[in-house]
Amino acid sequence: MSEPRWITTQQALNMHAEQLAIFGGPAGLRDEGMLESALGRPQNKWAYGETDLAVLAAAYAYGLARNHPFVDGNKRAAFMCMMVFLRKNGVEFSPDGSQATIAMVNLASGEIDEEGLARWIRDNWPVEAKTTAAAKAKPKAVKRAAKRVMKTARKLSPSAPKKRR
Repeated sequence: MSEPRWITTQQALNMHAEQLAIFGGPAGLRDEGMLESALGRPQNKWAYGETDLAVLAAAYAYGLARNHPFVDGNKRAAFMCMMVFLRKNGVEFSPDGSQATIAMVNLASGEIDEEGLARWIRDNWPVEAKTTAAAKAKPKAVKRAAKRVMKTARKLSPSAPKKRR
């Protein structure tokens, strides 16, 4: 896998400003070091071998939501950075709005952790992205899952493809 397209500091600041313009709230960067730390989190994971885009996207959201680098709008900025990162890297992630809100509030409050958010992302991203990610990550597991699906399909539908011998 080639290196992901990262979110820059300027992009994060722009996303934050856009969210404030739409939804309101006081502007301002509370702690530049915390912003840089949050934005560096997924790159650090990548440097140590992490290639799962869900994990890297969750790292952006976790870092921003928990570090609180902005005066206001940290959860919104966290969500936007997570979304933009996934889209920049070919995943058309578009979760249900109410579920996304709950996930971000739970992340910021500590009710779910970074790993839990990564699971939520994987559970809610497009089927083709799931298939591609799973095929790259664990080919044997994908084959086993495909066999289970075909077995179930044969039980449910007489026109399902027959088992190869």
